[in-house]
Amino acid sequence: MVKANGEKSLQTLIDEKRDLVEYFYNDTLAPHYRARTGLTAAYIPPEFTNWRDEQRAWRKSAILFDQSHHMPEMLLKGPDALRLLEKIGINSLANFSTDRAKQLVGCTPRGHVIGDCVVYRLEEETFELISSMPLLNWVQFNAEKGGYDVTIERDDPTPYNPAGKRWFYRFQLEGPNAGKIFNDAVEGDAPEIPFFRTAKVKIGGCKVLVLRHGMAGHLGAELSGPYEEMDKVRSALVAAGEKHGLKQGGTKTYFSTIFEFGWMPYPLPGIYTGAELRDYREWLSGNGWEANAQLGGSFLSDNIEDYYVTPWDLGYGHIIKFDHDFIGRAALEALPEGKRRKKVTLVWNREDVAKIFGSQFGDGPRFKALDFPVAYYGWPQFDEVRAPDGSLVGHSCHCGYSANEGEMLSLAMLDAACATPGTQIVLTWGEPGGGSRKPHVERHEQLKVRATVAPAPYAQSVQKLKRAAIG
Repeated sequence: MVKANGEKSLQTLIDEKRDLVEYFYNDTLAPHYRARTGLTAAYIPPEFTNWRDEQRAWRKSAILFDQSHHMPEMLLKGPDALRLLEKIGINSLANFSTDRAKQLVGCTPRGHVIGDCVVYRLEEETFELISSMPLLNWVQFNAEKGGYDVTIERDDPTPYNPAGKRWFYRFQLEGPNAGKIFNDAVEGDAPEIPFFRTAKVKIGGCKVLVLRHGMAGHLGAELSGPYEEMDKVRSALVAAGEKHGLKQGGTKTYFSTIFEFGWMPYPLPGIYTGAELRDYREWLSGNGWEANAQLGGSFLSDNIEDYYVTPWDLGYGHIIKFDHDFIGRAALEALPEGKRRKKVTLVWNREDVAKIFGSQFGDGPRFKALDFPVAYYGWPQFDEVRAPDGSLVGHSCHCGYSANEGEMLSLAMLDAACATPGTQIVLTWGEPGGGSRKPHVERHEQLKVRATVAPAPYAQSVQKLKRAAIG
């Protein structure tokens, strides 16, 4: 199908490809910053000092991340805005007041995750949705096709934005000294803000919206305001943080926060199959985000549905609320316990990690190189995880190194029988057949890596500090 503007639809792309998995595995490059690192260079450096010290800053002192450029945003306005979000979200929005933010998780009618994002309720009928291009697209599609009385405005990431700038800057202030820096930077008395609540303050002479939210799982705040005021607010925060050991974080460090925090971002949206979603695929662009999924890793299936995930796989089972009618409810209610995988952390065996690095010297064999601090090279990445008897028990996805823990870690979704902390498993590192055709995947051999199952989030400090208030 050709869309009204003359471009191909996602459905047309799917119809043209003999093997969609083969295409996503070999010939695409995700439009996200993590896959196209050059997109960030003009705005945020990979490192301000070095990523090791920047990682330690969120554990020992404080770090300031710039999130102003890479996340898509949507303004949803109108009398039906809340009703639309309730139809999309698997979680309850019953207590969604204007001093709160919420996480929104959206699924297909079959219960497969499309994406998740953070939602601010700016006014009674005005909501700001941040991150997850697939979920924002799903919201817009349902708004248009469902006859909801809403208006939608979109603000794309800076490199793809025709305006060349964003509506809002967005900073993340993180770490044990974040509260002290926040208090020093705020003009007047700084409010105490419970977790995932919002408040308005003044910093550097500018009005700032503050969300108590921990990107690295520590005591932190997300700060936003008009894009034109970004430099004033940043300067005030940096000045206030000087005596508290504040460091600015580069993109290398930013994308490594998830290994300690336990968030599994950007799953493959479960939209590529099913007659019930054909009209959605015809609505989507054949050159957009969903058309450029970038599969990678040792798991390779000829069935795209083997890469779909449910909320339980991502650790969202506890937020599902069957107290409202939402898309995918019936499928999630009917999903047997045995098919509900659990999110865990895998701690890689140090000897096997050393073997990967050692293989880079001499004549080989060469195993897939490990980049530090972020080692995953698919978006998303699926590595096979097997029990000692060889049976497939799940998938390892985002992997990388934590200088704070001194460990190579990955986030994985495993069958419940193998998800108990302390369980020994084996993951396959590297791709079959010597590697895919992607330009950032060198020729290599696979290696079986031993690993130990641990909780997600991995850092014990995360759970404690997520319950704290800032101020």
